Amino acid sequence: MDTSSTGAYDGVRTAPRALATEAVHAGRDDLARQGLHAPPIDLSTTYPSYDSRAEAARIDAFATDGADPAGPPVYGRLGNPTVARFETALARLEGTESAVAFASGMAALSAVLLARSAMGLRHVVAVRPLYGCSDHLLTAGLLGTEVTWTDPAGITEALRPDTGLVMVESPANPTLAELDLRAVAHACGSVPLLADNTFATPVLQRPAEQGARLVLHSATKYLGGHGDVLAGVVACDEEFAGRLRQIRFATGGVLHPLAGYLLLRGLSTLPVRVRAASAGAAELARRLAADPRVARVRYPRLGGAMVAFEVHGDPHEVISRVRLVTPAVSLGSVDTLIQHPASISHRIVDAEDRRGAGVSDRLLRLSVGLEDVDDLWADLDQALGAARTHRATELHEAMR
Repeated sequence: MDTSSTGAYDGVRTAPRALATEAVHAGRDDLARQGLHAPPIDLSTTYPSYDSRAEAARIDAFATDGADPAGPPVYGRLGNPTVARFETALARLEGTESAVAFASGMAALSAVLLARSAMGLRHVVAVRPLYGCSDHLLTAGLLGTEVTWTDPAGITEALRPDTGLVMVESPANPTLAELDLRAVAHACGSVPLLADNTFATPVLQRPAEQGARLVLHSATKYLGGHGDVLAGVVACDEEFAGRLRQIRFATGGVLHPLAGYLLLRGLSTLPVRVRAASAGAAELARRLAADPRVARVRYPRLGGAMVAFEVHGDPHEVISRVRLVTPAVSLGSVDTLIQHPASISHRIVDAEDRRGAGVSDRLLRLSVGLEDVDDLWADLDQALGAARTHRATELHEAMR
């Protein structure tokens, strides 16, 4: 196998292609000339080299700018051909020069924060809501960062000379609040905007086209799509990618090659999965909005496969009664998942901050999969029966 041609930027593609085509072919452009159809999995942790002087020079070059070492691989912590295929494909889908994959979404975010902190830019401006662990990482200052929370209108005023990053998520986890990313990017000025695009995926929006310099994914979710891989990735320009590769090498937050293979395979069906799940989610959002047992429904104008809704009754009873829908953390799988953010994904966020961001105690988050929508509705309908009974009890007690 000619591993020298599997780097993320081998220049094979010469003409623009539709997203559906890129999803199937990006990262695989060199396979046919190698006599391969399915991408290979390279599980090597190290690689032989009989020219130690040349290898030393390549490692020195990596230390200078973080560029992918030319020639054959050196060591698994510097890079892996299978992972590089996924990075190539994701960069193509997001419309960026590069992408750097990590062991998890939080490892990816941590690398971004460390890269900016290393430049003396420790201050972050952020807009709530964010994923609960992202919120906690910023608020707790675990990596030496300081955060200023603001709304979109206050971003420019919140910027300081040591601001290294502005972070937003749209649609947001778990309220599905949407931001005008182009306006936010303008408000950032020269400060890089990091947009978490996990919920939308490049199928529904490409933040880099709207001015975001960094695009973050918990690849565990829709990019993998089957609930069997843990990963994170940042799509960005090549200059910043070099810094991220250096952080990844130093901290060891590397993505396993098997995970890289599963992610590349997941990307090939990403457009089909997202569009099919989105159609089901839109229909469930419509039915929930018309149901008297439901107090409020949130569904993005952008579309997507996520639905957030507040019930009149006890949300924990709804969780306990589902049978087809799976009560579990995470999202973006082929099966439908439901969870109570205030108890799980956002429990780590201070209760006052959580509620201020719109994450109420009666909010449920539904990640819609690929099941038949009538089957899903039948399960939600019977689960919401508990909420209806609970609400009737509340009203009865109030009238006593």
